[in-house]
Amino acid sequence: MGGLTLHSMKEIRVIVAGEHRAFVTELLDRVNATGYTIIGNVSGKGHHGVREAHFMFSEQESLEMIMTVVPEEKVEPILAGLRPLFERHSGVMFVADVSVSRQEYFGKKKPSS
Repeated sequence: MGGLTLHSMKEIRVIVAGEHRAFVTELLDRVNATGYTIIGNVSGKGHHGVREAHFMFSEQESLEMIMTVVPEEKVEPILAGLRPLFERHSGVMFVADVSVSRQEYFGKKKPSS
């Protein structure tokens, strides 16, 4: 049995107020990201100061992180789609190089043997 082969992809993490989660997930659906993970109740310190994780009033009040892994050609459409959100609201986005063993899970066809 052979070892796993790794394939280069891009990981995108978007941290926004919970009220903007649908905007981000609908964008990811439109660009055909094969999936995403949402982590709620994120806390931290940034440009706008400290944000504590809690459900004081509603889920809409807390920060959420939406993560996805996509082929490189989907990064620009995602960046373009997020631009209007970040022009009007606070939030951050990170893009990183990652390697995956099952590229077909992330929108790349498995090479023919």
